[in-house]
Amino acid sequence: MTTGRDAAPGEPSQRQLRVGEEIRRVLARVLERGVLHDPALYDAPVTISEVTVSPDLRNATVWITPLGGGDAADLLAALKRNAGRLGGHLARDIKLKYAPRLRFERDTAFDVSSRIDALLRDPVVRQDVEAAADHEDSEPGDPDGQA
Repeated sequence: MTTGRDAAPGEPSQRQLRVGEEIRRVLARVLERGVLHDPALYDAPVTISEVTVSPDLRNATVWITPLGGGDAADLLAALKRNAGRLGGHLARDIKLKYAPRLRFERDTAFDVSSRIDALLRDPVVRQDVEAAADHEDSEPGDPDGQA
């Protein structure tokens, strides 16, 4: 496993991954406790799927999705309004030289994976996939796959 300077460009270091996970846990705990006094965040079912941190640990992107799907516009707006307060909670709970500046984005990975899953379950696509697999199993040069 490569880390630090040995890591490929664009690949996060172990420190970035560790700090990102700690930020995710602190933010989830703060949102769960409901210490922010914003009505849009009361009982807001949100999943923080990942936090990506810049190499200098000064910026963090928080990837969120509403629990159970749905529209994330109001939730994102509320989180962006409260980014400063959330950063204050981070500064108290995580021991870093600088509290990272938080940026909130909607995580579309769940939507993309659901769309791919639905496509793969489509009977027409399944038939094409099975036909391609059968074609790969046949011997090269024999169009019927028979010897």
